Amino acid sequence: MQPLDLDGPPLVADGGLATELEARGHDLSDPLWSARLLIDGPGEITAAHLVFYRAGASIATTASYQASFDGFAARGIDRAEAVRLLRRSVALADAARAELADDGRPRWVAASVGPYGAALADGSEYRGRYGLSVPQLTAWHRPRLEVLADAGADVLAVETVPDLDEAEAVGAVLAELGVPAWLSYSVVGERTRAGQPLTEAFAVAAGVAEIVAVGVNCCDPADVPPAIATARQVTGKPVIVYPNSGEGWDADRRAWAGPRRYHPADARRWVADGVRIVGGCCRVFPADIAQLARAVAR
Repeated sequence: MQPLDLDGPPLVADGGLATELEARGHDLSDPLWSARLLIDGPGEITAAHLVFYRAGASIATTASYQASFDGFAARGIDRAEAVRLLRRSVALADAARAELADDGRPRWVAASVGPYGAALADGSEYRGRYGLSVPQLTAWHRPRLEVLADAGADVLAVETVPDLDEAEAVGAVLAELGVPAWLSYSVVGERTRAGQPLTEAFAVAAGVAEIVAVGVNCCDPADVPPAIATARQVTGKPVIVYPNSGEGWDADRRAWAGPRRYHPADARRWVADGVRIVGGCCRVFPADIAQLARAVAR
């Protein structure tokens, strides 16, 4: 495990891992999404990580976003095997990093921790308000966080969080575990997907020392600039942003629709505004990350 270098030049995160896997011909309509390939195509996951690293990303985010004990159990996978698959997600990203070690560039592995709604595979992570209490969410998140925290990733990527209650639950577990993490919300405008003001949402992270960076992901790129300002003002922590392409997710059709609004050159402005980690989420391809890496290096 190596700490993220948040004091040097901006770090470039990867883009949409599932997007790249789909581009490689994989059907990810399964409820496990990209985590399905942890079972039957692990080499493809490592190959996708390599593409993003070679494009200029310095952070690879693991294929564990939609992986959960509940989801694996629904496939007949017992707890011990589920633990092995979660740990495999980190090992696959680490294998990609090791393959490029000779070039001397620093690289990191972030273990993806998706929200409770992601495990439901019904688009709930874009709504939040699951009807669960903070203690219930804490109990649900703890076992997976414990496994990923012990799997050797450099940082936990708690991402696409739609609801400050869920952020509070995860923050409590992170404080217990004492491992570094970033926390990024999925937002619309200046509110979480569940409708809470970002000032309140980011305040949840302000007092959790283990949360080393805060920000937004899988949102419209237009929502990034105000989120940067709010995150910095409320928390004083390094800011991370990785929006999606700007297309909208239709949960019923399980498809993206609408125009792309992701422009890698915008990253220069985000970095100027104080962002320390910048990348992309769904529908952001390796070619986009390559352009972004060149943009922020200027």
